Amino acid sequence: MERTKWVDRKFTFDAPEGWIYNILERLKGTSARIREMTVDLPDEKTIQKPNGKWSIKEHLGHLYDLEGLHIGRIDDFIEGNENLRAWDVTNSLTNESNHNDRSINELLEMFLSRRKTFIAKLESLDDQAQTRKALHPRLKVKMRPVDVAFFVAEHDDHHLASIREILAPGRSE
Repeated sequence: MERTKWVDRKFTFDAPEGWIYNILERLKGTSARIREMTVDLPDEKTIQKPNGKWSIKEHLGHLYDLEGLHIGRIDDFIEGNENLRAWDVTNSLTNESNHNDRSINELLEMFLSRRKTFIAKLESLDDQAQTRKALHPRLKVKMRPVDVAFFVAEHDDHHLASIREILAPGRSE
């Protein structure tokens, strides 16, 4: 079975606001799941680029790179903006950041530091900000903070599944 590309995914955002706590648990666990997958990997495995796609380090670096966007989108809710800020569809930050030159531990610590900021912002939203809606520029749907959190958790899982594919036994790229 072929995996659906991230940009081809469709989403329905109908979770009750109270689900934010469950989604926050997923977001808090992303770095631990990556650490579990990569703890004993030799560096040469973490920089392999199967079929010219991103390496394990580049997937992790991409998650780190996008934390700034996620944090900014929470700021959009705080500021009462009608539109969420847009993602760079070229992923130029990830493609130009040379994440393969960093250690897995350094990338994990960088990611975890930014993720803690994102989570703290989500947790600090008052009831009024939690119910605000803003238009997602690519999906063309209105989202609330709980929806952004769910979207980020799904994006995390997409990249963790990509890392898992690279680690699959018998993979010979």
